Amino acid sequence: MAFALPAVYDAFDLPRTELAALALRYAEEVEPEAVFRHSVRSYLFARALADHGGMKAGADFDDELVFLSCVLHDLGLSEPGNGNQRFEVDGADLAARFLREHGTDEDAVTVVWDAIALHTSEGIASRKGPEVALAHAGITVDVLGRGKESLPEGFADRVHAAFPRSDLAYVMTNLITRQALANPAKAGPLSFPGQLLRRHLPPGALPDWYDLIADAGWGDRPTARPDTPAA
Repeated sequence: MAFALPAVYDAFDLPRTELAALALRYAEEVEPEAVFRHSVRSYLFARALADHGGMKAGADFDDELVFLSCVLHDLGLSEPGNGNQRFEVDGADLAARFLREHGTDEDAVTVVWDAIALHTSEGIASRKGPEVALAHAGITVDVLGRGKESLPEGFADRVHAAFPRSDLAYVMTNLITRQALANPAKAGPLSFPGQLLRRHLPPGALPDWYDLIADAGWGDRPTARPDTPAA
C-alpha cells in the first residue's frame, strides 16, 4: 500500500511503507526545518552511495532501516529529544522509543539505535552493519561533503533544489552548542559536542585529555613527547 506524501518526494525513490511515512512525518513535526531537510538529504545520498558501490536494497542492506536511521538521526536536536545525554544518544533513545511504539522488532530497533548513536563516530560507524555504515556515509556527505565525488553527476543539485541547505552545518552546530551551554552534561570533554562547546568557553574551562590525565590521581608523569625521536 502506498502512503500519501508531499509532491516534492515524488521525484525521489523514498520507501513508501507505513513506518517510513510515520517516521518522516514525525521528524518533520519535531525537528527544525533545516535539520529535517538534512535528514532526508542524508538518506538520498546514502542510497546514491550504495548504488555507486554496487549494493542492492533487499540483498545487501535493508532500505527501510537506512531510511529510518537517516530520517530520525538528529532527533536529539529536537525539543522532545533534548535530554541529559549527548545529543546522539538522546536522539537514538527517542528514535528507539518511537519505533517500539509502532511495533518495530528489537533487531531493527537495535540497528537504528546504533546508526543514530554512532553517526558522529568516525572510524566506528563504518565498521558496523551495512545500514549503520550507509547512514553514516550519507550523513557525512551532507555535512562535510566527504564522498560527494561518488554521487551521480547533477544529483546533489537536484537534492538541494528539493531540500535546500539553509546553512545546515552552522545551524546544526549552533543547536548542539546551545544545548551544551544550557546543560554541560550533554557535552563530555572528549565528545563531539564537547569539542564544539570548548570553543565557546574561556580557555581551560572544559578539560582536555591532558587535564583529565593530570586529575586522575594515579601520579602518572609525562614521558618523552610523541614527536621526539626514540633513542
